[in-house]
Amino acid sequence: MMTTSPEAKKWLWLHKEDNVAVALSDFAKGNAVQVDGSEIILRDPVDYGHKFAVRDIREGQPIIKYAEKIGIAARNIMAGEHVHVHNVKSLRARGR
Repeated sequence: MMTTSPEAKKWLWLHKEDNVAVALSDFAKGNAVQVDGSEIILRDPVDYGHKFAVRDIREGQPIIKYAEKIGIAARNIMAGEHVHVHNVKSLRARGR
């Protein structure tokens, strides 16, 4: 599901279960985006291709992108925060 808001060409959020969206342009701290009817104020700069939280994510919860678990929150992440290696434990290339 892709949103139809004016920012749709600047970020990508495909599934209701996703708790992150992907920036398709650079965003400054303080920029506002509308995701699923909610306004999110970006708490950090977010570069093209990087993720930001679309809702609060508690430490230990999965990071979900494109309806797939891609990592685990290493700490609490607030809506609008940049989501990257500094606050996510990757599920990729991990031993079983």
